[in-house]
Amino acid sequence: MKVTTRILLGICLFVCTYYLRAQEQEHVSAIKPPATPLPDEAASRGVTKFCFIVYGDTRGRRDGTAIQYDHSMLIDSMLVQIKKLSSTDHPIKFVLQSGDAVVDGTDVKQWNFSFVPLIDRLTTDGNVPYFLVPGNHERTTTDLGMKNYLDAVKNLIPSDDSPRRLRGTATFSFGFGNTFIVALDANIPADEKQYQWIKGQLEALDRNRYANIVVFCHQAPFSSGPHGGPKVEPETAELRKRFMPLFHENHVRLVFSGHEHLFEHWVERYSDASGAHRMDLVVSGGGGAPIYTYTGEPNLDDYLKDNARIKASLEHLVRPSVDRGSNPYHYLIVYVDGEKLDLEVNSVDWGSGFSPYRSNKVVLQDAHR
Repeated sequence: MKVTTRILLGICLFVCTYYLRAQEQEHVSAIKPPATPLPDEAASRGVTKFCFIVYGDTRGRRDGTAIQYDHSMLIDSMLVQIKKLSSTDHPIKFVLQSGDAVVDGTDVKQWNFSFVPLIDRLTTDGNVPYFLVPGNHERTTTDLGMKNYLDAVKNLIPSDDSPRRLRGTATFSFGFGNTFIVALDANIPADEKQYQWIKGQLEALDRNRYANIVVFCHQAPFSSGPHGGPKVEPETAELRKRFMPLFHENHVRLVFSGHEHLFEHWVERYSDASGAHRMDLVVSGGGGAPIYTYTGEPNLDDYLKDNARIKASLEHLVRPSVDRGSNPYHYLIVYVDGEKLDLEVNSVDWGSGFSPYRSNKVVLQDAHR
């Protein structure tokens, strides 16, 4: 009996040790970096014409078992556009993804089976840098979620010792040409350390060079889907309270977010001592996740009252549809031409021909400018 017990204990110990070692070895594969990364900020100083892609919410029903099918259609289309624009004066220089890469960011298989191989196509076949900020499904508020996210993007975002990275976090920034990009982790908008770091990045910028400031994050300051509308999530409330005044002070031009699986476009106008300003806030969550619909307008009375000093006003330029079939999978191309910014919405599959502006393009400035 004692011998049998000893043997069983030995077998259990072996199995447990093997399992733990297997778990330690299992990790998210790093997305392959492009052969041609973004140049140092100083090297691109004179660039004033280029494009970049924006999209978000790619999590799919088959995560962990197969490639994200709907997301793959977007990748196919992006690669066509990257090739098409490469020989023009507006080549696509990078891609921004606003989060929710997979359903469960703590699941290694979901990253490795369903997401990473698709992004490898963009970075290798398309040879473009790819920047991902985490959404709530990345679960970066947990140690494992953050580890998996950082393992996936370690070859893509600024290194921990870079002045363009808040050490140990998913918060970073970078500059290209006349445009400065800030990646904000909107899962933790109340985090004082992140707020102060982003504030420092913006206030230290050479505004003679960086005419355009662009922020991308997951949760949106304003939206009208199931996460917005009559409902105000804590992250949204914190973005409005803490970050929108910071964006006003630093004249942020564009804010891209996802979270809502649809397309909508807000325009905020405000004035300060330097004159009248416009900020475009675009929700683009059509990367392959289950489509959402319009649920109603958010109550903005308190926000507008809090910002009455700068005469803030908001226009809901494009509302999403109450019909899922009219909220297609899509991605955006932003055309930069000096301080002139144009937006193009590209939809795929059954949504081809999506024209939210009576066309799929819009100039992001008021007519009198």
